[in-house]
Amino acid sequence: MSDRKILITSALPYANGPIHLGHLVEYIQTDIWSRFQKQRGNECYYICADDTHGTPIMLKADREGVKPEDLIAQVGKEHLADFVDFGIEFDNYHSTHSAENKHFSSLIYKRLRDDQHISSRSITQAYDPVKEMFLPDRFIKGDCPKCNAKDQYGDSCEACGATYSPTELKNAISAISGEKPIEKDSVHYFFKLADFNAMLKEWTTSEGHLQPEVSNKLAEWLENGLQDWDISRDAPYFGFEIPDAPGKYFYVWLDAPVGYMASFKNLCTKTNLDFDEFWAPESKTELYHFIGKDIIYFHALFWPAMLHGAKFRTPSAVFAHGFLTVNGEKMSKSRGTFIKARTYLDHLDPEYLRYYFAAKLSAGVDDIDLSFEDFTQRVNSDLVGKVVNIASRCSGFIKKRFAGQLSTQCAEPELFQQFTLVSENIAGLYEAREYGKAMREIMALADQANQYIDEKKPWLIAKQEGKDQELHEVCSMGINLFRLLVAYLKPVLPKLAAESEDFLNIASQPWPNNAQPLVSHEIKTFKALMTRVEEPKIAAIIEASKENLEKIVSPATKAFDPIADEIEFDDFAKIDLRIAKIVKAEHIKGADKLLQLTVDIGDETRNVFAGIKSAYKPEDLEGKLTVVVANLKPRKMKFGMSEGMILAAGPGGEHLWILQPDDGAIAGMRVK
Repeated sequence: MSDRKILITSALPYANGPIHLGHLVEYIQTDIWSRFQKQRGNECYYICADDTHGTPIMLKADREGVKPEDLIAQVGKEHLADFVDFGIEFDNYHSTHSAENKHFSSLIYKRLRDDQHISSRSITQAYDPVKEMFLPDRFIKGDCPKCNAKDQYGDSCEACGATYSPTELKNAISAISGEKPIEKDSVHYFFKLADFNAMLKEWTTSEGHLQPEVSNKLAEWLENGLQDWDISRDAPYFGFEIPDAPGKYFYVWLDAPVGYMASFKNLCTKTNLDFDEFWAPESKTELYHFIGKDIIYFHALFWPAMLHGAKFRTPSAVFAHGFLTVNGEKMSKSRGTFIKARTYLDHLDPEYLRYYFAAKLSAGVDDIDLSFEDFTQRVNSDLVGKVVNIASRCSGFIKKRFAGQLSTQCAEPELFQQFTLVSENIAGLYEAREYGKAMREIMALADQANQYIDEKKPWLIAKQEGKDQELHEVCSMGINLFRLLVAYLKPVLPKLAAESEDFLNIASQPWPNNAQPLVSHEIKTFKALMTRVEEPKIAAIIEASKENLEKIVSPATKAFDPIADEIEFDDFAKIDLRIAKIVKAEHIKGADKLLQLTVDIGDETRNVFAGIKSAYKPEDLEGKLTVVVANLKPRKMKFGMSEGMILAAGPGGEHLWILQPDDGAIAGMRVK
């Protein structure tokens, strides 16, 4: 038994909707790491909870005519059922709407308040006079103050990428009632994040706490200065009331990460674990958070600062991952690629997806793509054709000719040793979360095992007189190599591992670094462990995931907005429109909607950020001619300086088209 003590968490799923395949990237990644640690003999706990507070939960419960408590209880059951069926093995799954979470949220707040890290002041907010509630940014819609795009949220524009305050939004309306919001003052409470600037600079740059690309991004944010964080919300609000502020509630993002502590405390109560051993400032245990790259700010700045200020330990590391695309594009309801976990489970083995994600995941924050064609090929080739096929090819001879008994000796001890000598290399890849590399190493071993069987040809040996011992030893060797492959794949394919261990008639396999061959051992009758992915199953998932298109407003009708207010010719004449050639197009790390374009406008090149990522792949843009606003004042954005604007038309999302001139146009020409 190792002396490592490890606590692992995944980000808490929000209780306002079902689990989908995009969510599962994280939970599968974390579960693999947790299972690997346990297989290695480490004391390891994997905990999670439903994130249950906030305005969206309150409003959804109101729409459905139920209490928020009843809504989150039902969603929590559905979430956990999906996780269990995907083989996600939590040591505890809890809720942020719990006594433990209320206790620790209040305790952390009081400790921060008593040490002068909390301030309060009056702020002006948008208020819905019909619903009689303050409106979160995402519940206000209107026209972008920068580019005038319609139907934008109150905090950022999906068309041009601009960020702004809700009070800047033009023609703003409440997304709840449709009423025009009014401005209203309210006292809010703030966490003085800047108090922890020095501590965070040290923590975010210390080796091992963050991935290099994440650390670099945080350095930019720290350099720009940390702002006070608004941690309060006004009634009505579904959450915990702030101890010394009646009618004020903790913002959901304060008590959500505290849910990690609460879930673990709940586990400690049930199992007599020592909570302080894992959370005290001087703790020697390990604490790891697996999160999506979109919530890095909360987990790598707010959370460590809160913990440090409240005299708890900080995380050993925060591991961020990228998003999931399907067939190279964002998940789409109209295309049937916004796939719920339950829809997948209705048609396919969850272990197929566990393996596919493992084969694609690395230690970085790059997005991964679920290509159904690649998915089918990998599962059928690797799992069915290589791994399971070994047991299938060898077990029949063992059962029929040798009464299920393996041979009395290992025919190829050097080959068996080769398979065990790579165990530490594979373990190192798992530990580093380089699952894709680990899968390649394991499949290389599977190739080697199949090559051995192909060379020995047991099906021919079986037809020859006096070759029983050779047949026995060759097939027994194949079974022993299969056993090692299954042990290496066990963190990824727990169901296959359990069924294989039953077939092999052995106890649950630890990590096989000290494995010895099975000799004079009786195995059970082989049953099919995994079947091929069939294309109709994929088609059925896509079909079941499609929304009723008749209920969706067509892109054509959405594309036409009312004509804007008239302008004078002199105003229009100020706009310098130029033909531009897109020389280079690339993704921007951390940007959901923007692409970075280098455009040639004749006598110079410009850097332009364009909100067209949902509609175009970078490689499809390079070399195209388009139209840019050349005399737009450069604007500093989060990702750098944008020196112009690409013109595009359409309702948005995947239905967006850049303006392209006819053949014969040349970069630099002015549009007349």
